[in-house]
Amino acid sequence: MTQRGRPRAFDRDAALARAMQVFWAKGYEGASMADLTGAMEINAPSLYAAFGSKAELFKESVEVYRTRVGVQIWDALPEAATAREGFANFLRETALAYTHDDEPHGCLIVLGALHGEQGSESICALLRDRRLENVSQLRERLERGVREGELRETVDCQQVAEFYATVQHGMSITARDGASLEQLLKTADAAMAAWHTLTLKAA
Repeated sequence: MTQRGRPRAFDRDAALARAMQVFWAKGYEGASMADLTGAMEINAPSLYAAFGSKAELFKESVEVYRTRVGVQIWDALPEAATAREGFANFLRETALAYTHDDEPHGCLIVLGALHGEQGSESICALLRDRRLENVSQLRERLERGVREGELRETVDCQQVAEFYATVQHGMSITARDGASLEQLLKTADAAMAAWHTLTLKAA
């Protein structure tokens, strides 16, 4: 009698990475269980056994996204010699990350869930918290610019951070709508044209 082979080991990390791609392309609500199990190459009971629920799977997918996708966007801030250079690089890297040919366009954290439909309130809250963390990273780089004497002490670091975060969010939406890399780079340049007004040193 021919013995049956052992079941193929479940690669949790690989399945999670594929789930992240589905959520990135379709959003939390738009990603069906059939979409997820098909991409992950597992059945629904295995998904629930490994991740607990669709919501928990999404939360883990967001963490995968944050650590693997567009890392250069946020590395650009502390690595630059000046805050202005850091913000310019931040927007440029955003344009590049949001328009890769082999990945969904736009940002999972911006586009994953917005409306707080019944049952997805915790998902929307999670993404809102992540977006607020991003604003904090921008503000901290501006505050460093103040400490180093690049920016005037009276600059409203929170307001400037929120402005550039909003620009980035808009770039995510327009990228998903089909904007090209060239178009997003023009948006980045336009946003940086406001830097002088927003952060000009007092005479």
